[in-house]
Amino acid sequence: MRDIFRTAIMMSLGLLAAVSCSYRVDRAPFFNEESAPAMPCLISGDTTLLIVRDYFPMIGRVDALSCSDYSVVPVSEDGMDTVLIVAGPSSRSVSLAEVVSGDEKGVIVLKKKTPGMAAVPSIASAGISAGGREFTVRAQNSPASYVVLWQNTVLDHKFLSYRKDGEFTVRIPDNADGMERSYIRVYSYNDAGAGSDILVPVRDGRVMESASELERTDRQGWIMYQIMVDRFVNGNTANDWKANRPDVLPKADYYGGDLAGIDTKLREGYFDTLGINTLWISPITQNPYTVWGLNKDPYTRFTGYHGYWPVYMTRLDPRYGTPEELRGLIADVHGDDKNIILDYVANHLHVESPLLQAHPDWKTPEFTPDGRPNLELWDEFRLTTWFDKHIPTLDLEREDVNEPMTDSAVYWMQEYELDGFRHDATKHIPEVYWRKLTRKLLERVPERSVFQIGETYGSPELISSYVRTGMLDCQFDFNIYDTYIWATSTPEGSFADLAGTIDASLHTYGYHNLMGIISGNHDRARYVSIVGGDLIPGEDYKAAGWKRGIGVSDTLAYRKLAILHAMNMTLPGIPVIYTGDEWGQPGGNDPDNRRWAQFEPRNRHEAGVFDTVRALTAERSSSMPLLYGDWYLLSAEKDYLAYMRVYMGAYVLVVLNKSSEPVLRTFDLPFGLRYDGSPSVAVETAPVSFSIVNSK
Repeated sequence: MRDIFRTAIMMSLGLLAAVSCSYRVDRAPFFNEESAPAMPCLISGDTTLLIVRDYFPMIGRVDALSCSDYSVVPVSEDGMDTVLIVAGPSSRSVSLAEVVSGDEKGVIVLKKKTPGMAAVPSIASAGISAGGREFTVRAQNSPASYVVLWQNTVLDHKFLSYRKDGEFTVRIPDNADGMERSYIRVYSYNDAGAGSDILVPVRDGRVMESASELERTDRQGWIMYQIMVDRFVNGNTANDWKANRPDVLPKADYYGGDLAGIDTKLREGYFDTLGINTLWISPITQNPYTVWGLNKDPYTRFTGYHGYWPVYMTRLDPRYGTPEELRGLIADVHGDDKNIILDYVANHLHVESPLLQAHPDWKTPEFTPDGRPNLELWDEFRLTTWFDKHIPTLDLEREDVNEPMTDSAVYWMQEYELDGFRHDATKHIPEVYWRKLTRKLLERVPERSVFQIGETYGSPELISSYVRTGMLDCQFDFNIYDTYIWATSTPEGSFADLAGTIDASLHTYGYHNLMGIISGNHDRARYVSIVGGDLIPGEDYKAAGWKRGIGVSDTLAYRKLAILHAMNMTLPGIPVIYTGDEWGQPGGNDPDNRRWAQFEPRNRHEAGVFDTVRALTAERSSSMPLLYGDWYLLSAEKDYLAYMRVYMGAYVLVVLNKSSEPVLRTFDLPFGLRYDGSPSVAVETAPVSFSIVNSK
């Protein structure tokens, strides 16, 4: 029998080409500057989209756009020519829009959202042939129609060989020879709606078979680690600063962590040990030296240790380090074959900012139209509400405001070799800012592909409205995380609902999305304390962190945390580990969830979680099914969830079991797959545990 991966702590087709074309493309299409995978345009009902502006920020390069299934309407908005694509009631579930620039042509996929997934097709890559020049696609359960793209160009019928039962073979175009990286996308649909999709990375004209071929710039292979700079490691005591005031409690003051401290842990090999290849560091722009805000019980004011109160948008805060130290850290990160992205705040400026003082009219209204203070009205006035009185929100709808503010963001990419941004408070910033920022990044740092991930709490529809080629690459998927918390911390919580949330995310963002799949973050109480019983359901987790020592009373919480890591490392997207979650560091909400970073286990439970995370990151990093595989649900029940990731006939089968009993199940394998020659596989999973079965 092939090996069944367990953790160290034993967490124990009908075929129809939708659109075809006969032209030959000798190089990557004009709008695909960085040879990135094609991104589908997800729409619903009668939704209208600013398609050219969203998907082609270099708008001047687009001459014409047309689509047989959708209305294309030219408009002019804010002085920018663009077009609207309008979906009507008879539009197909998946269609193509043809884009022309001079003599060059390309297409974008218009993928219509559907309310359910029961009858739509599931497809998977079933194997490689012809020395890597061809691969096979199979459909499961439902006949499917397809759209096949290479580098955003429709593949001609001559590249597709049809077989019986909905199976077909795709041949890599000769144009892919000599290209370090190109991509083939296959989109499926039928009368019920859009189904799953396939992403195939191609290197020098051949299908990539091994994760060892990936570069650090291949974002499907990223595993991210979130660092709050001040709370990580104090590598240079010469830059230490504290308010040292009686009205500022220690938890609300600076601890002394800095860029030099991150570099120290990098050179010590901590991130290699953990299996991390991408660092996300908190904001490092200049924050005030004064104290602000107020917590009444206990009484304390706050410093800007977290970095989210910018005073100067282009000045590095000396309490974190010098420009030379930042450049040295970036060089060391890249020299270690890793990436580093910067947390950036665009929504607001601190009241001490000279820029804000010179332009007080840049602020959004301090009061709502009905006279209420415009504070923390996150959904009712999401584009104008203030986070606090000392950090007014900027009116970024105005061109005279968004011009200098986008320039400030671009400065960090021009001045430093950073790999991207984590954008704070994304949904509170108007779309015009994101379009302008992305366009400027393409214009001013054309030699680099700048990754952009946003932070939005809300529905998948709201979150996805910012995920466009012309705006952000992705956002964090808080909905999966929140559903997992509910499923594992309440009596009524169900993995069946978790499966529904995962399904909705995949159908909204695509089956090969780059959404951040989190273990927690700096704005949330620690998962292990929520499930461990130290935080009481319904109480104020922030207040609890001030008033009592928060720990982990029920050690079963560590096993549930291990299951969370197993899910995150096996779903599509980018797994994100918040500092401390690799052990199970406890805590209430901030600032209690921002304790000093911990680098040694305090008990066997923490050691077990850490060993689990190390094993999981190693598994993900070496597995093409987990990096590029197609997702297929096998079973979803109250206490049990099973799914697969499939890539070129290889697969990883994942079982999550939160029940108090062991579970033995036999699964019929989809897509004609085999396990030791059998069309089925039996998997036994221990109580409150997970199993991962590899086909190879």
